[in-house]
Amino acid sequence: MANSLNDQKQYSKNIKTYQPKPPYVLNVVKAFVVGGFICMFGQGVQNFYMNVFNFSEKNAGNPTVATLILIAALLTAFGWYDKIGQFAGAGSAVPVTGFANSITSAALEHKSEGIVLGIATNMFKLAGSVIVFGVVAAYIVGILRMLFKALI
Repeated sequence: MANSLNDQKQYSKNIKTYQPKPPYVLNVVKAFVVGGFICMFGQGVQNFYMNVFNFSEKNAGNPTVATLILIAALLTAFGWYDKIGQFAGAGSAVPVTGFANSITSAALEHKSEGIVLGIATNMFKLAGSVIVFGVVAAYIVGILRMLFKALI
């Protein structure tokens, strides 16, 4: 057993010299550019709602988010968001569009099982845990803020 563990360590050490080094700088640049473009596009959508429909900045936020979710869901349905994700990596996981992609992907994986038992029941399988932990984290931060304000 101990010999096997030493063999595994030796193998891991030897194989590192033959593994290609990931292009960290290029990956960071691609993620930054694509993530920045998604955010810039979102700002353009918000400006569109503010200028065309005379929404205030506060009121333009909700339709902007809904538009970005719709666009990300459509790109996922056509298989284009996955290609963007392969190119940009973490840059495509900008919160709103990345979240819409994860929900749509989970739903599309089970579309052969039908609308109710396939799409509807599996839509929030991945996103459900994110929603639950987000709500719990918001609750804890709210309690901490309330306690902090009470102390000051």
